[in-house]
Amino acid sequence: MAGHLWVGWDEYHRHIEQLARNVHDSGYRFDHVLCLARGGLRIGDVFSRLFKVPLHIQSTSSYREAAGTQQGELRIAGNITSTAGPLAGRILLIDDLVDSGVTLERVQADLALRCRGVTEVRSAVIWYKACSIMRPDYYVDYLPDSPWIHQPFEVYDEMTVDRLTG
Repeated sequence: MAGHLWVGWDEYHRHIEQLARNVHDSGYRFDHVLCLARGGLRIGDVFSRLFKVPLHIQSTSSYREAAGTQQGELRIAGNITSTAGPLAGRILLIDDLVDSGVTLERVQADLALRCRGVTEVRSAVIWYKACSIMRPDYYVDYLPDSPWIHQPFEVYDEMTVDRLTG
């Protein structure tokens, strides 16, 4: 890993929209969005709205140590939540980035075992790091130096409600 990449809100939103255009322009038509929380929540919400498909959420976590800067054991929630019923058909699996690739790989394998009605899964992320063991189907930025990405919402990681102003 070399260096850091700092991303502001405007750039973050432009990246989400570019990712949506990339998926749309590919011609892939999916029936459901499955976003991985927490990093994929905002992206999944936008995609669900733009593509008019149901949103499903699955929590995953591996960056819990050292204020979220050190990767540990991957945890994948046993349940997927949605008001649209079970996952079936073509799924677009969304996260913010693919770092090691382990999360996307494990979630896809888990879907194949647990969700018999799923016929296809493709993945979409904003950032694809060179250090990943897998290549996502759709991405906006390929990062050959695999920098640490500082996203705009991370200011809340070190904050508590009593520090809010206004």
